[in-house]
Amino acid sequence: MHFSSPAVAQVFAEYEQRNAEERIKATAVGKEMFARRDEFLLPVGPEVGAVLHSLILARRPARLLELGTSYGYSTLILADAARQVDGRLVTMELADYKQAEARRLIGKAGLADSVDFRLGDAVAMIKADRGAPFDFVLLDIWKELYVPCLESFYPKLSVEGIIAADNMIEPAVARESVRTYRAALRALPDMQTTLLAIGSGIELSVRWPAGSSKL
Repeated sequence: MHFSSPAVAQVFAEYEQRNAEERIKATAVGKEMFARRDEFLLPVGPEVGAVLHSLILARRPARLLELGTSYGYSTLILADAARQVDGRLVTMELADYKQAEARRLIGKAGLADSVDFRLGDAVAMIKADRGAPFDFVLLDIWKELYVPCLESFYPKLSVEGIIAADNMIEPAVARESVRTYRAALRALPDMQTTLLAIGSGIELSVRWPAGSSKL
């Protein structure tokens, strides 16, 4: 990824160091990992991050939505790309302590002006949003919320808007929720989708009505 500044690159390096340390810790806790998942970064990873960053630079979305800020790993990537194309990121998180850490690191990277942090229930906040349509959505929240979130933001997704859904291959415990999400996506009349087998599996979907010709 070609970040916009050394400050962004430094914060990303800090995230990667934390993730490396947590991988060791996750091995040590073994079966407790799922129960303690809120303690871990659980990032999209650099491969998926690079794809999302490049996609934003190429498509130049004006308004982006991230569902699941967590500790801000993907927020950093999205916000950096958004700043480079004069876009703005809305990111939503339920846990205040996670958002606080994300705010700290996004501020340290100098990207605070490109991010609108929102705290609370994602479905309720999406429904309450009165802004312009979303041109890009990263769906990386608890998997049982994928369908309720899709149902909430789909009416607010711009024509040729993109949805990137993470964890579509791993972890195995989420596969039933993944199947339910895919079925809901297929039921929409104007969505086209493809799965990239990188990271934990990232599925890219575009709203493509008949006669669309921008891509």
